[in-house]
Amino acid sequence: MAMTYGIHLPQYGRVASGEAVVRAARHAEELGFADVWVSDHIVHPAGQTYPSPFLLDPFATLNWAAAVTSRVRLGTSVLVMPQHNPVWLANHLASVDAMSGGRLVVGAGIGWSKREYEALGQPFENRGKRLDEILDLLGMAWREDPVTFEGSYYRLDGIRFLPKPAHEIPIWIGGGVEASFRRAVEKGDGFHVVGLKPPDVVPIVERLRRDRPQAAFTISARTGWDPQGMDPKMIREENAAYADAGVQHMVAAPWRKDIESWLKSMELLADIVGLT
Repeated sequence: MAMTYGIHLPQYGRVASGEAVVRAARHAEELGFADVWVSDHIVHPAGQTYPSPFLLDPFATLNWAAAVTSRVRLGTSVLVMPQHNPVWLANHLASVDAMSGGRLVVGAGIGWSKREYEALGQPFENRGKRLDEILDLLGMAWREDPVTFEGSYYRLDGIRFLPKPAHEIPIWIGGGVEASFRRAVEKGDGFHVVGLKPPDVVPIVERLRRDRPQAAFTISARTGWDPQGMDPKMIREENAAYADAGVQHMVAAPWRKDIESWLKSMELLADIVGLT
């Protein structure tokens, strides 16, 4: 199976703006990228150095990109689900998918910042158990009408979620520990690795393929490829190594500070990986 490629939208740092998102989304479609991606951090504790404190809301950014494109998928890398109200989340994600014509892919994880959870009034310690329950709730919300759900953390009694998504929204679980692998195998449609080099991905792929050998279970990786700040040869070598490791889909996150440079990095990357 041939590798497919996505590109992160200019959602963060000095480059971030509505115009930049529009231009990058349209250019991604022109260049042949499979999808465009956003990150999710609702709040930014002052002492936290990552990510950039200037980060456009992921949902607004996806909607903005969806409105000016017709083909590329729209992805979250990754949506920290336990920080969101799952009832609101179910409705909002279904709306994005319905309005975009079935183009949404949801990367979902538990996050890592305790201070972000504290600022949002959400418990940190049980976030994994709550994510498991949210995934079950989303599945019911998107398939049944009305929905009655009895969980340990969330309960619904005869609630309607309309419109339904335009397609079965794939959920790619993010993470790097056994709990996330188990979650992906039991509840996910794929796995999304963030920031790991090919040698570190190999055992993860082997673990996942033990229980989910089907090619439809997509293994994706996000990396900071930027041809204007890296040797193109290194990108080519890493690309081949990810493919050898069993990764089927790559998401590149450039780190340019202005939109012209961002678009140029997209063009160079498209050439390096063979999209053009």
